[in-house]
Amino acid sequence: MSWNPALDPGCPDEIGVDAIETLIIPRARDLGGFEVRRALPAPRRQMVGPFIFFDQMGPAEFLTNQGIDVRPHPHIGLGTVTYLYQGHFQHRDSLGTNQVIRPGAVNWMVAGRGVTHSERSTAESRKAPQELFGIQTWMALPEEDEDRAPLFEHHGQGALPMIEAEGIEARLILGTAYGETAPATMFSETFYLDVTLAPDARFPLPDDHEDRGLYITHGEVGIAGETFEAGRMMVFRPGDKITVQAGPQGARLLALGGATLNGPRHVWWNFVSSSKDKIEAAKEEWRAANWGKGVFELPEDDKAEFIPLPEK
Repeated sequence: MSWNPALDPGCPDEIGVDAIETLIIPRARDLGGFEVRRALPAPRRQMVGPFIFFDQMGPAEFLTNQGIDVRPHPHIGLGTVTYLYQGHFQHRDSLGTNQVIRPGAVNWMVAGRGVTHSERSTAESRKAPQELFGIQTWMALPEEDEDRAPLFEHHGQGALPMIEAEGIEARLILGTAYGETAPATMFSETFYLDVTLAPDARFPLPDDHEDRGLYITHGEVGIAGETFEAGRMMVFRPGDKITVQAGPQGARLLALGGATLNGPRHVWWNFVSSSKDKIEAAKEEWRAANWGKGVFELPEDDKAEFIPLPEK
């Protein structure tokens, strides 16, 4: 797919660095030898468009017979997005889904009123050393969709639109951008792009979305004479025309955003909602472990264990 010729990349120093509304340095967390870096929610920024949670997983290396084992756990009021650069793992959920995700594909699970899922390294991948590197995000749902029936969609790499120009390759993971639309079902205006830039290439962010941010996964980019390295998220002022320029080694980044929702969301553990009462009800449902008779059920092929409700 060709780049829209009406787009003019401009020059990075045409904007001021004050166009960056928020600069976020993710917080590192060790999950038992597996590190994640969390950019959202941040102290000064809960959401970018509908994106309310943003975790970088790895890069991590696992020895033979090792891997990740995220036991079954619940969600309400959100959609989860998994996108990998390296490695693969198996997603199982209470809808009956059993799906291995690999680099360049997207798993999109909408929790709605309630869903349970697990994520584990496959038996195949544990037979040899493996690497894992990817991004997991949550998207808050509009109030009218918070109680909808859950759903799951998997879209392979070949189904995601590619937008190309000199020095730019951008895969549209979700939503709409530059006249293209990704296949996953969305419930609010959004865009999510995996962008690879050649050395010194310039990339203009979409200017038809209210909220826009980017997260650098490889290399560095320059904006208005300032250099930002991998592991940084920047959120920009609405309405400004923003162009970033890759460093001398090139760069890879995720561009994300969309329309702001009608208000902030309450977040507790794996639950997101506009209503505290709905979160309290979800807590009680999970604590009761009344599988298949209440809101939650365990994945059909992964019922032996689950993550208990945190004490606080």
